[in-house]
Amino acid sequence: MIYFFSSLCFWGIFINTLTQHAVPASEFYLEGDYLIGGFFDIHQSSCNRFYRSLLKHDGLLFQLMRFSVEQINNSTNLLPNVHLGYEIFDQCLDAESFPSILNLMSADGLVEPWADPQRNLTKGPKAIAVVGPFTSTDTLTTAPLFVVDLVPVVSYGAGSSAFSDKSKFTSFLRMGHANKGTIEVIASILQHFNWRWVAFLKRDDTYGIDGLELFMKRIEKTNICLAYTYSLNDNTNYSQIFKQIEAQKVKVIIVFVPKLTAEAIIESAVHLNITDKVWIAADTWSLNKRLHKLKGIRHIGTVIGVSQPVIPIPGFSEFLYSTRGRVLHEYTKQNLFCNQVCNCSGLSPEEVISLDPSFSFYVYSAVYAIAHALHNALQCGAGKCDSNVTVYPHMVSMQLYKSKFKLLNQTVEFDENGQPRYTSYRIVFWNSNGDAQEVGYYEVYPSSRFLLNSTEIQWHTEGEVPTSVCTQECPVGYKKKQEGIHTCCFSCEICQNGTFINVTGEELHKKTLPEDILQVVEFVPFTDTGAVVIMVAALVLVGLNLAVSVLFAINYNTPVVRSAGGPMCFLILICLTLSSLSVYFYFGQPTAASCILRFFPFLLFYTVCLACFVVRSFQIVFIFKIAAKLPKLYSWWMKYHGQWLVIAVASAIQALLLIIGYSYDPPKPFNETFWYQDKIVLDCKMNFMAKSSSVFFLSFLCCLCFIFSYMGKDLPKNYNEAKSITFCLMLFILTWITFITIHILYRGKYILTLNALAVLSSLYSFLLWYFLPKCLIIIFQPQRNTQQYFQGLIQSYTKTISQ
Repeated sequence: MIYFFSSLCFWGIFINTLTQHAVPASEFYLEGDYLIGGFFDIHQSSCNRFYRSLLKHDGLLFQLMRFSVEQINNSTNLLPNVHLGYEIFDQCLDAESFPSILNLMSADGLVEPWADPQRNLTKGPKAIAVVGPFTSTDTLTTAPLFVVDLVPVVSYGAGSSAFSDKSKFTSFLRMGHANKGTIEVIASILQHFNWRWVAFLKRDDTYGIDGLELFMKRIEKTNICLAYTYSLNDNTNYSQIFKQIEAQKVKVIIVFVPKLTAEAIIESAVHLNITDKVWIAADTWSLNKRLHKLKGIRHIGTVIGVSQPVIPIPGFSEFLYSTRGRVLHEYTKQNLFCNQVCNCSGLSPEEVISLDPSFSFYVYSAVYAIAHALHNALQCGAGKCDSNVTVYPHMVSMQLYKSKFKLLNQTVEFDENGQPRYTSYRIVFWNSNGDAQEVGYYEVYPSSRFLLNSTEIQWHTEGEVPTSVCTQECPVGYKKKQEGIHTCCFSCEICQNGTFINVTGEELHKKTLPEDILQVVEFVPFTDTGAVVIMVAALVLVGLNLAVSVLFAINYNTPVVRSAGGPMCFLILICLTLSSLSVYFYFGQPTAASCILRFFPFLLFYTVCLACFVVRSFQIVFIFKIAAKLPKLYSWWMKYHGQWLVIAVASAIQALLLIIGYSYDPPKPFNETFWYQDKIVLDCKMNFMAKSSSVFFLSFLCCLCFIFSYMGKDLPKNYNEAKSITFCLMLFILTWITFITIHILYRGKYILTLNALAVLSSLYSFLLWYFLPKCLIIIFQPQRNTQQYFQGLIQSYTKTISQ
């Protein structure tokens, strides 16, 4: 402590010497009744007054503080007749920033820590409050010195959770996001997309260390695993880092770093041709407009970021244009601190306006929060303030914790830890236009609420959400065996008899059944005898369909083929073949794809078959019984190809119903455990309500076809396809009534075999009882396949009707 006070005394003498000279008007200094200090990282790395690289974004924030003070001074409601001043310092290097800190702490050139503010020995610290600093590292250096005298430090960017400790940082408040909230949003994004295998890149500073600690604590009881982490510095070899990330097969990279480090990472990724990654951007760089426009940025993958709400600040643009010429040009060495020498005219107003708007509102609201606290401490009201009140920093600090006011439609207030209550987050996606498009939000106060519209994100994986896992999930009936230190990495082992896997929430438990109950996993494998027989029968069906198609093509112009439907026959045979594809997906372990393909081909293509038979049976009745009575209708039917119109409409309706039903709730793998205690039957769960419309439509066509075909049962024999169609439909209806009855009584694994058999039976009924008789006539009774024979039958039928 002795050395500490000696140092303070030394710097106090130094400050006294510096302050003997009047500070000329500049962008860094404005005289006033009460002085607010400001710390901004206006230059990069060094305070060398001969060469310094201007940080444009921080130049924007620097100008915002000046604008805020000027706006308050022009206000008649806030601090009437009180003129605010400011003294701003460029905190680009700790060694050069320390004198400026002591300058703000000094009074009459002396620094007197822990002085009783009620004593008249000093006027208290020069600054009534301080805005800044931006980074957690700078704040950790700066804030403790001001906290000694309870000078309020209102940071617009420091996110470290360490500042929530009020025993150490009594007068510290922040306007921006705390790291804890940002990490919460990042974790929510990972869980939303089920990304479990991630990398975390951070800067080797207070901000990065705190972020990593919070992240590891947040994912402790989740299924997210930290595959790779690295602490970056100015000498980092990014090529080596990306090689290690590729070796770990990580697809999602969290970049929790300051803006300049983020630029170095992304530029390196573009240069090294890193592709197929999802980049999670912290709020420090998620709205970085320079990177948005970087050539090649679209090739690195998808960028999703966490940001603050962007709130436009009225009047700021006009302020920039009005102060264009009023900049600091040359000052003598002894008059100004090194970090108050800056020709900021290098930034035009247009450039400043177009910069990254991150943290702008936080600087603006920080100045206004101090002004409102001072307003209350001075007991201002009715157009004036109490001039008899002497305000000390600790009074402003106390009023800050109590303050609550509206600013640009935002309610600004603090909780007991100095955190803003209005904090909310936006989730953005870097779209192809180079803009940060808002796709979601996360609200903290008054209650937590998370929303993310992932359909608006243009993924680099051509529409599909990328995956990032160490190991794919085990199939049903298998258990996980962890490999290595990460729970996300495992091998899959089949469960032994007498055990089963029970998934509860995010934890996986292996439970053992009582000794007298053995629970085994059951499904019909492709090698099952019944499965083999049915699959072979399906192949035979395809072969027979092909043979019938060839036979009909050869004899296309004969009366038997023409009476059977002509070109419509080929459509029916093709649809019967495509419907048979469903049979193969009833066997093997169910998957999401196989569950869909069990039903979709059969329901769609069998509907086309039924639609063909509907119009075929209708045409038979129509030609022989209705055409003479309704000649105009018959003419219209023939002119506009009514049969094909009906088939097309029916097919389109069924396709639409199926797409809607499958989109709403597609079939999915399901473990049947209700019916049996000793077994788990692997099946597909189908939401009947979602599919009922397509099933009812198929049933409607079946009934319609049955009615028309029954009406034509007494037509001439060779034209009497109606009898064949009626018989086929009766077999179809009996088959499914039998299957539904069995399904009600039995739920074992062989219900899948019976289901496949019912499908196959429905297909064979049309092939054997509609097409096979016609094939027999073509091959073995060619005399009945002549025009004269058919004309004779028609004339005989006409005579019978006339009698």
